[in-house]
Amino acid sequence: MNPEFSNVYDDRLRAEAYSTLEFPGTYSLAFRDLPPMLRTHVQGTRALDFGCGAGRSTRFLRALGFGVVGVDIAAHMIERARERDPEGEYRLIPDGDLSGFTAGAYDLVLSAFTFDNVATMEKKAGLMRSLRDLLHANGRIVNLVSAPEIYVHEWASFSTKDFPENRSARSGDKVRIVMLDVPDLRPVEDIVWFEEDWLEVYRRANLAVLDVLRPLGKAAEPYRWVSETTIAPWVIYVMGKG
Repeated sequence: MNPEFSNVYDDRLRAEAYSTLEFPGTYSLAFRDLPPMLRTHVQGTRALDFGCGAGRSTRFLRALGFGVVGVDIAAHMIERARERDPEGEYRLIPDGDLSGFTAGAYDLVLSAFTFDNVATMEKKAGLMRSLRDLLHANGRIVNLVSAPEIYVHEWASFSTKDFPENRSARSGDKVRIVMLDVPDLRPVEDIVWFEEDWLEVYRRANLAVLDVLRPLGKAAEPYRWVSETTIAPWVIYVMGKG
């Protein structure tokens, strides 16, 4: 596999842990506001879930009425997705190769946390261009990413207290975080990326940012929020062809 696509999630134990994960705690904020956002911005029901992992986001889209294909570079994740959802369509894409997909075929491309593991500006922009080519003329890319703040605070579902070096990280640097909602407590390595650099990725990919959402937790929600009511852990970008 191309080393630029090497991925800490391509691991059997992580895949088994992820296959049981739905939308607890901090994760709920990533998906809570997606349905109205998709209703507002997406026309049509043909969807590609880029970086589907164990199929959680693919199943989420199908429950919203999308006809969706889930794709991932991690073989263990695709195996778990197919086991959990034998009626779903899941494809392994070695090295992130999207050449087997039809240009202009999709109304929606969802990428949920996938780009947290893509290291460079060039690779991010190249993948975004490939995804853009798959969009119908009025199609949309929804890129759900970790906010830089997630790596320097404590959360209902994550801990970063053991990694003070995260505070000095810049775009493209590795950061570490521990997931608290799965039995596998090995630190995850992600790539932090800041707002101005995301905008440059989209500019290079000829994508127009149409909407940006930074969801916060609400006091009435049934979780023990830690930082979520005042600091957004996620950023959701909606984009169309520029």
